[in-house]
Amino acid sequence: MWLIDAFSLYLYALKYVALVLAVIILISGVDDLFIDIVYWARRLWRALRIYDRHPRFDPRLLHQMDEKPLAIMVPAWQEHGVIGKMAELTATTLDYENYHIFVGTYPNDPITQGEVDEVQARFPNVHKVVCARPGPTSKADCLNNVLNAITQFEQRAGLKFEGFILHDSEDIVSKSELRVFNYLVGRKDLIQVPVYPLPRKWHEFTGGHYLDEFAEMHGKDVVVREALAGQVPSAGVGTCFSRRAVEVLIKEGNGIAFDVQSLTEDYDIGFRLKAHGLSEIFARMPVDAPNDQGVPPHRLFGRSLREASTVAVREYFPSTFSTAVRQKSRWIIGIVYQGFRTHRWTDSGVMNYFLWRDRKGAITNFVSFLAMLLAAQLIMIWAYTQVVPDGYKFLSIFEDDPLLMGLLLINLCLMTNRMVQRIIFVSSYYGLIEGLLSVPRLLWGNIINFMANWRAVRQVLATGDSRRVAWDKTSHDFPSLGEPGRARRPLGQILVEQGAIQESQLTAALQTGVRGLRLGSQLVHQGIVTPEQLAQAIAGQGHVGWEPLDGLALASALIAQVPARIALHYAVLPLREEDAVLVLASESNVNPVSLAAIGRKLARPVRYVIVPKGQVVVGLRHWYARRRTPSGRDLLDRVVAAGGLTEAEAAVIWREYVSVQLLLGDVLQSLGRIDAAALGAVLLRQERSSSSLGRFMVREGVIPRSVLDEVLQLQEQHQGSMLTLLQRAGKTPALQADLMKVHVA
Repeated sequence: MWLIDAFSLYLYALKYVALVLAVIILISGVDDLFIDIVYWARRLWRALRIYDRHPRFDPRLLHQMDEKPLAIMVPAWQEHGVIGKMAELTATTLDYENYHIFVGTYPNDPITQGEVDEVQARFPNVHKVVCARPGPTSKADCLNNVLNAITQFEQRAGLKFEGFILHDSEDIVSKSELRVFNYLVGRKDLIQVPVYPLPRKWHEFTGGHYLDEFAEMHGKDVVVREALAGQVPSAGVGTCFSRRAVEVLIKEGNGIAFDVQSLTEDYDIGFRLKAHGLSEIFARMPVDAPNDQGVPPHRLFGRSLREASTVAVREYFPSTFSTAVRQKSRWIIGIVYQGFRTHRWTDSGVMNYFLWRDRKGAITNFVSFLAMLLAAQLIMIWAYTQVVPDGYKFLSIFEDDPLLMGLLLINLCLMTNRMVQRIIFVSSYYGLIEGLLSVPRLLWGNIINFMANWRAVRQVLATGDSRRVAWDKTSHDFPSLGEPGRARRPLGQILVEQGAIQESQLTAALQTGVRGLRLGSQLVHQGIVTPEQLAQAIAGQGHVGWEPLDGLALASALIAQVPARIALHYAVLPLREEDAVLVLASESNVNPVSLAAIGRKLARPVRYVIVPKGQVVVGLRHWYARRRTPSGRDLLDRVVAAGGLTEAEAAVIWREYVSVQLLLGDVLQSLGRIDAAALGAVLLRQERSSSSLGRFMVREGVIPRSVLDEVLQLQEQHQGSMLTLLQRAGKTPALQADLMKVHVA
């Protein structure tokens, strides 16, 4: 009997535990209800009083602004198998051109470095950054190294990035994201777009509960926070900082922008910028088609097409219990424990309210779990009395207690509202099935949050200081989208495989080199390979086709379809039309970012083929040069007309003349004065200028005048002149005098 008495006493104590839990849950529930009321009232007000007088945002405005230079920062520690796919997918899908991706790697992580090297070889706007210290350090430390590399690149390219964007290696970046940032940066100093996790299988509750939390948080909670407090917490991905914001962070941190001891440096930055009076915005813009966001193109029941087209970051979140607990415990330590030490209560009641909402999870995560345990015990006692008719009958802990019954009834209503709100926001983006699954996932999420909270407490107690807790990296998945990337093989290796040169010739060419010429040009100038052999090798390197071309024999109507600024910028000539597709000729591989930009600027699909060296150069000078001067072809034709050469002899000389023509940018790169990425950035700015490339670079401070003079001298030296070629043909002194007269004339 003593056991029965002890259990009855336990139930009596449980009643008061339930009372305390009910009061805490009530406070939290009323808090959440307040956010619901503000959100729906604000939404109703905007529908009735705002949008009836002002039209909704027109996405076409995003394309009417000049592209500002933007830098994407991606920290990567042991992200092999992920970072390469992310960088390639981002570089091939973004509806933007004036951006660069900087990937932070570590000296003791060669596999990740190798993946970044492969992508960097194909995309000149992707840059590998190697951190100073071996990894893992912290995300903030990696970002500081990346920011330092960005500063060095700015000096080389003579530009200043207007926006600095945070992303992780597992992110799928919306194709219009940079358009949104470009539209807002400068007016706003912190811009955050929503994060919507990619859905997993219906029974994977761990990965699925992230859908529920982010759909409600970024669909409603952050919207209300911005409206009431004007403060937006960075999600760590899909965040853009203005240049002014970065400069403020660097100045405040005595040269270090990101707090290396913080596990949630992104959350921390939102408060730091707000304290300096900088402007923050949570940008929810329905711009993309739903399937551009990784959502199936067909209509899902219960899904809002407008919500599903919101520009957002997509990614897979952890799908196993242990990884989810580790990730969330890091968030809790950074936001609750480190955040409390860094950001004390303020003089603003509204700001303190949202600080309370950020930190209440340290209490409510435990309370929710205990409430679940309490409910489970009561259900088991009830089941016992139903299954065992002759068993003991225990008094209900709710007996004769209207206060507890009232609290439970109110909490039941608040819980029902929570479930309805979650179903609404999950369904609006993922469809009704996922919305309904959010209800059972709510219970599973409570368990994950409890274990994460418990782990966070143990880590803080073990170290004695929340800022000494080590960074615990989460492993990532990346979806299989599109074709796998193809590594770019060295040009010399391809030429050897084609039989164009011998291994010994390649070795000799690499060892000797010719100042002002890259390998392919050097081999052509030395007569080791023909322009056609080089074109075939370059085409094989880029997995495209090649074909012969006479750069002067193009139709004027075709030339008119490509403006000079585009042709000169990308060094391409319009070759022909294939139905709706415009085929372009290039002497080098056009990276996918530039090819997509050409298509956007011409408002039509384009593709390219490789043509023999020099044909595009002479074609550009003939069709698009800003100042027309007598060309080598003019001189050659006049000599033929004067009877000094046969047509066959002239063809040989013309072929030699064309094959040695060089672009100024090629000579600069061969000298190491500028790399392809920096040159691309310069060309983007120079596209709107009337100055020549060389003068523009000197004026912008990219290169000094002395370097330009050296480059022009080398260009002239390697190209030679038509007069020199004619004299080399072995003409008589009398004919040489005639040639001089023709040349002068």
